[in-house]
Amino acid sequence: MGYSSLSELRPLRLDSVAAIGGLLLALAMLPLQLFVSQVYLDTVPFVLAIACGLYLVALYQQDRETTMPRLPTSVSMALPSVVLVGLGGLIVLTSLQGERTPVFFGLAGVLATLILVQILFTSSRDFNQRLLLAQIVLFALVFRFTALYATPGYIGIDIWTHMGFVDSIHAQESLSAISHDKHYASPFYHLLVVASSLLLDVPLRLALYLSVGIVMPLSVLLVYATTNLLVSARWAVLATALFAFAGHVANWGMHLIPTSLGLVFFLGVLYALIRVMRIEYTIRDFSLLLLSSIAVILTHQVSTFIMLVLLLAAFVAQVVFVVGPFGLTRLDTSVFRAKKPVNLIGLVVFNFGMTIFVWSLTPYREQSFLATVLSYFTQTLEESAGFLNIASGGSSGAEAGAEAAAPTLLEQLVPYIDVLGFLFLLGATFVGCLYVVHRRRAEQSVFTLLLAAAIMLVFVLVLPMFGIRNFIPTRWFAFLYAPMAILGAIGLRTFARNLSPGIVVTCLVLFALIYPGAMFLAAESNTENPVFSEQHEQLAYSEAELAAVDSIGELTGSPDGDNIRPDQQLHTDHPYQTVFSRTGAYPSTTTATVPDGGSADHDYVVYRTEQSTDATYFGTADGPGRIEQVSQDRLCSPDQATVYTNGEVTMCTPSPAS
Repeated sequence: MGYSSLSELRPLRLDSVAAIGGLLLALAMLPLQLFVSQVYLDTVPFVLAIACGLYLVALYQQDRETTMPRLPTSVSMALPSVVLVGLGGLIVLTSLQGERTPVFFGLAGVLATLILVQILFTSSRDFNQRLLLAQIVLFALVFRFTALYATPGYIGIDIWTHMGFVDSIHAQESLSAISHDKHYASPFYHLLVVASSLLLDVPLRLALYLSVGIVMPLSVLLVYATTNLLVSARWAVLATALFAFAGHVANWGMHLIPTSLGLVFFLGVLYALIRVMRIEYTIRDFSLLLLSSIAVILTHQVSTFIMLVLLLAAFVAQVVFVVGPFGLTRLDTSVFRAKKPVNLIGLVVFNFGMTIFVWSLTPYREQSFLATVLSYFTQTLEESAGFLNIASGGSSGAEAGAEAAAPTLLEQLVPYIDVLGFLFLLGATFVGCLYVVHRRRAEQSVFTLLLAAAIMLVFVLVLPMFGIRNFIPTRWFAFLYAPMAILGAIGLRTFARNLSPGIVVTCLVLFALIYPGAMFLAAESNTENPVFSEQHEQLAYSEAELAAVDSIGELTGSPDGDNIRPDQQLHTDHPYQTVFSRTGAYPSTTTATVPDGGSADHDYVVYRTEQSTDATYFGTADGPGRIEQVSQDRLCSPDQATVYTNGEVTMCTPSPAS
């Protein structure tokens, strides 16, 4: 392995300077671990250092011709059949076991690895992007729909509220049914589900799965279309796989709420935006961009804000290449682009204006949505914002529980397993960002992706460290994965072209082996039946638990929340308490408070066996709540009366004798 001599190094080249700067930044971030323990502070500096170090190695190797090992033709032809049979096995396994188990996720990880191996190591002669895309889409469909099939109700928390809205619109045949809610001004999701039910003549739940449920896996093809505008088909397919396998993306394919549909339209905006920057676009292309952005605004507020960040990044990229503050268009006339930067000022102004107008008319907590959001943000800045004020964002229940007792090795490892897939993709993204800042490769489209990913990372990683979580950072990850997947594919392409074969094969094989499995083991991919059931709450319910919600609603008459006294409030674990309130079975419901080592002191409580066997969240008398396993006698005291039980769920109330 040869390297350029020091006299041949070009330290003023933007990509090399950025890589050296990344190493220094990673070194500067290390002392922060002494002040606070946080999974990203513990890991991101090392990921950044490794990415920048490998990029510098690739940058200054003299041997630029890397011959990648390729799979034999017989193996390349056999692997698609193996994947197809394996997908059938996933379906059979779920049917036999009645749920997605760790065995399911292990097999899914193997199949996803085989898909990545085909993408990375198939020869040019045997490479078939259509066949690979078909495998990715089929995998996404099977991975998501097996979860939907095995779950009696819905997966997630917010879905119960939204399907209640859908049911009201369907029953009243009018949007006025939700005129009191913020989604009144962004009703596209709810109208789509109602329309699908009417057109297909199916129940609302099935209509949701046949509309939004099917669209979500198919939308990954927009990532392929976007990436293929920048790089060859092999790396565009890789970006598609990276996005489709991502945990948060899979989550919104199972927890089907407006965020899911907002993500689909966001991908449409991203594709149309990169398209108008890369080709001599027509009015049809720009119309697609405009209509996609309007669809996001009419679907979901958080998705709208994320889209505005993307458009702002595109506008900043335009300014960079028009004004040229970094000299990207002036340093070397031989690389001046024939296509001028696209003027996006009109599009940005229109979308910001329409968003402000719609949000000003959106009802939200007795004010407009815009006024309420600004009020909350101002309050956060005044009361809880501060450097490394992570606790103000509410540490996870697992972390809070870990403070009460010495954590086991598994409890210490689970937070890192949850983010391992993200860290692998983040490292590839760092390399892709370094590659595109070279002035000979820089252009508006890739700078838009770079700036969008950077700004979004600030919202999901940096602001929460200052106690600012108003922007709901967990909702951003799936959107962030789109530019990250594209830049990550470019980064891996850089390694494949410039690093020596031994290092390349090691990097790519490790990525193919670890990335899919890590994403599938992360909590977001298995919320309906967590792999680590003692550390993560289950966001789905059994038939007995759902039947108990209906029965308790009938037993109590589903009283209006205003007619329930504070002492009559129903207490149970989180997330089970959300089902009672969001379905209207018992509107005044909250999380039970269970002192450490003690018993709850509530008049009306609901116990379920899940509380004694797996992770459920309870409040504490002081400080944050925690994830804990609670026996029935700690929630329902002996002097309380049992007014309902079905073997899995029990409701306890004050005894008439007492």
